[in-house]
Amino acid sequence: MGPLYSKRWLLGSRKMCCLVLLIELQLEATTAQIRYSTQEELHVGTSVGNIAKDLGLDIGRISERNLRIVSGTKQELFKVNQRDGALLVNHRIDREDLCGHSVPCLITLKAVTENPLEMHQVLIDIIDVNDNAPKFLEANCTLEILESVIVGARFPVEGAHDPDVGLNSLQSYKLNHNAYFRLETEEFGEDGKVPFLILQRPLDREQIAQHSLTLTAIDGGKPPKSGTLNITVIVSDINDNSPVCDKQKYSVTIKENAAPGTFLIRINASDSDSGVNGEIEYSLRTKFRGLTLEPFNLNSRTGELTVKGGLDFEQKQVYEMKVLAADKGVVSLSTHCNVIVKVEDENDNQPEIDITSVSSQIPENAPPGSVVALMGVTDLDSGVNGQVVCTVPTHLPFDLKQSPDGHSYSLVTKDSLDKESEHTYDIAITARDLGSPPLSSTKVIKVDVLDVNDNRPLFAENPYTFYVVENNKPGMSIFSVSASDADEGDNAAISYSLVRKSSGPSISSILNMNEANGTIYALNHFDFETQKTFEFHVIATDSGSPPLSSNVTVQVYILDQNDNAPVIVYPLSSNGSAEGTEQIPRNVPAGHLVSKVRAYDADIGYNGWLLFSLQEIRTLRSFTETDEAQHKLVILVKDNGNVSLSATATVAVELVEPKEAISASDVKSATTDQGENDIPFYLIITLGSVSTLFIVSIIVLVIMQCSKSTDVSSKYLPEPNYDGTLCHSIQYRSGEKRYMLVGPRMSIGSTIVPGSNGNTLVVADRRRPLEEVSAMSFIYLSNLTKYFCLTDVSIGGGWFLIALSMEL
Repeated sequence: MGPLYSKRWLLGSRKMCCLVLLIELQLEATTAQIRYSTQEELHVGTSVGNIAKDLGLDIGRISERNLRIVSGTKQELFKVNQRDGALLVNHRIDREDLCGHSVPCLITLKAVTENPLEMHQVLIDIIDVNDNAPKFLEANCTLEILESVIVGARFPVEGAHDPDVGLNSLQSYKLNHNAYFRLETEEFGEDGKVPFLILQRPLDREQIAQHSLTLTAIDGGKPPKSGTLNITVIVSDINDNSPVCDKQKYSVTIKENAAPGTFLIRINASDSDSGVNGEIEYSLRTKFRGLTLEPFNLNSRTGELTVKGGLDFEQKQVYEMKVLAADKGVVSLSTHCNVIVKVEDENDNQPEIDITSVSSQIPENAPPGSVVALMGVTDLDSGVNGQVVCTVPTHLPFDLKQSPDGHSYSLVTKDSLDKESEHTYDIAITARDLGSPPLSSTKVIKVDVLDVNDNRPLFAENPYTFYVVENNKPGMSIFSVSASDADEGDNAAISYSLVRKSSGPSISSILNMNEANGTIYALNHFDFETQKTFEFHVIATDSGSPPLSSNVTVQVYILDQNDNAPVIVYPLSSNGSAEGTEQIPRNVPAGHLVSKVRAYDADIGYNGWLLFSLQEIRTLRSFTETDEAQHKLVILVKDNGNVSLSATATVAVELVEPKEAISASDVKSATTDQGENDIPFYLIITLGSVSTLFIVSIIVLVIMQCSKSTDVSSKYLPEPNYDGTLCHSIQYRSGEKRYMLVGPRMSIGSTIVPGSNGNTLVVADRRRPLEEVSAMSFIYLSNLTKYFCLTDVSIGGGWFLIALSMEL
């Protein structure tokens, strides 16, 4: 059909509509009504009836009169065959779509003709055919039924829908065979038959949690059609089952030092219920009220029991707990299972030392076994981990004594104490357990040793030997002694005192002592020529209670000073002046001895060693007649002191004739004898004493030599460097020492060997033939064992006072 035809058709249609409206409004009297019956679902082109005949129209003028069907808004289901006037099916006819459940299903059509314009009403009754099977809204249906529902309970099911009507509509339902449900139907007006499931026996979700049913809906068509609905009956759980633990009692052992998070055990409980009724939560319950379960964590979902921390065997060894397993039902059901956790001991506690009593001070004279401290020892561990052994260092004078129960010790002294060697002790007491590895702790006790007066004062030397130069100033300090005391405090406070003898001269008349520091003062000056040595005793006393003391011998040697000038003995005139006259014949030959000068010095050593400007007066040649008759000679005598002292003598030599010389010689001899008789009285006593003492000394020396072996016998040795101008010396041996008795001057080359005492010189061993000693005398002065010799030097004619000390 081309565009032109279409356009014409549209224009015709519009005109036709206008005509129909016009007919309906103005020509109602011209209408006629025709009714047809036809089945739905006929094929397109099927003839329903011959409308032209039924309207009485001329078949030949159908096209001329333009017979047509006007359906209004409805789809043009029918049309008129313009050739024969038959009413044909133009589209698929679905009664259910057109009328639903309405019976009868009538379709009103308008048949319009023109020339003249007429409109006829055509009613078509659509007859239902069984073209629809019963159909459920959904193919599957789920019912949830509590397992606690009672027998006979009714459960409606959404029924099937069949668009057909009459016998072709839904007629019945059928339920597959099962043991729990049966089917009943009821009529509910427009809803038709409604199926119900009736419970025939109790449900148990734990036995059968789900039932599968098939509901069949059947219509009344021939043949009948049906539709099915798969019904799944889910038995809803009710909380009718308590959780059940797989074990009624769980037991586990764990070390007390287990780290936090350490897995202990898993509590496993099951619940036959489902959903929240079967979901189990775990929780800890205490067996005894007030006991906290802080050392453990329980996972409420998995039931895992782990260590939270803080396990301590010493506080608790066994934990008895109840684990509550409860479901999450509205009305929760629960069960209990017992859990026992045993804690094993680890050596995690150090021994503890508790000092219950201590003496921080102990006297040094405390006897061995004296108690210093009491202490208790504890270890919170058990078994060998809690067995403790206490020790102290072995080098200390202390020991530990254990009590019978083994839990306490006493610290006692095991040796004597000495404050002077150790005044305080830091005693480290070590407590060690027997665990593996062992743990230990140490506590230090400080003990001070109290001093007791158990040490006497000790002098630095014994004996003391001091050398004091004569002519000291009275009141001045000359020397001091010192003692020390190993004690302390008052026990070491020392005072000094002189020992005053009851008989003889008291030392306190010449000495004084400072009691605090031991300084000794001279009360007057010393004179070497009067006193050479003395000794005394000093006592040092501490201030202890009772006090202790000791004494020391002090030997004092007075040293000579050059405080005596030489004294000329000859020539000595009657008036005491050192002047003499010598007469010689003129005919004396050269070398004739005219006179000698004799002198002595009370000092010793260099201070008493005299030098003469002239010691002998001899003629150098023979005299002649022209020589003067008188010659005066001045002779100087001086000592060898640091500050030399001297004396002079004048000798007048007169030349006489030989006869006069003889007479003068006689007179001179008499005068000389008289002068010699005027020698001081003490020299006479000295010479006598020396002679006596010399004999005694020789006897003693012989006895000493006899008592010694051959190697150590006394031998007299000469002074090898004697120059002929000094006093002879006697050397002798005693033991390992050699001694020399010296004159006013030591011979050149003599050496004072360390160990020389006073004026006794120890010299090297020089073994030479014994030299003869001429004109030797000894003088014993006082009782100080000092000896002096006066010797007539053959070349000088002077007397020399020599001091020497000799050990007899």
